[in-house]
Amino acid sequence: QVQLVESGGRLVQAGGSLRLSCAASGGAFSGYAMGWFRQAPGKEREFVAAVDWSGTSTGYADSVKGRFTISRDNAKRTVYLQMNSLKAEDTAVYYCARGRFGSVAATAGLFDYWGQGTQVTVSS
Repeated sequence: QVQLVESGGRLVQAGGSLRLSCAASGGAFSGYAMGWFRQAPGKEREFVAAVDWSGTSTGYADSVKGRFTISRDNAKRTVYLQMNSLKAEDTAVYYCARGRFGSVAATAGLFDYWGQGTQVTVSS
């Protein structure tokens, strides 16, 4: 079993930056893709970003492309999401997840372990 714990979410003003972290314990980490998803109130969970097992290939939702950067440190068993130029519509609970495979994926069904989420609130 893999346990994922997100941190770094908080209230921030529009235009600001945040860095989310997701620490993994138990089970395998380095051979699998990792992803970030988010869920806003009243909306379905949506894909934000993903990184492959090596950290060399990434994918982003169009809504965050150019503003968010996903990265990972396999030695620390941690994945990060650097969020810049935040907008009110980025307000959501952000979840990290471990992929079923090593390559980048954008569909929730291709991720098998999920964290509990961290709240990001962007005030306009």
